[in-house]
Amino acid sequence: MSQPDTNLNIRSRPTTTLNLTIPIDTLASLERVAQSRDMSVDALIKFYVGQQLRHDLATLFSQHVLDLTADVLAKHGQSEEQVAEILREIRAAAK
Repeated sequence: MSQPDTNLNIRSRPTTTLNLTIPIDTLASLERVAQSRDMSVDALIKFYVGQQLRHDLATLFSQHVLDLTADVLAKHGQSEEQVAEILREIRAAAK
């Protein structure tokens, strides 16, 4: 049986530097959490930003799809009330 490929292929992307002012106690908390995860504070902050960014982008995409859905339903003769009810059903089913 062959071994699975466990090599990470990290692609290099252009970066920039960001100066960030945060409270001292927040930095201390970040240092504590980073140490418990065996990471640097920089890596932890990048992890937090990436995690929330993915969540926010998914939310924006979902809203865009719902907006397109509303436009298509309206073009096909659905009333505003019907479109609103359909979107409520979609949102309820997605929870």
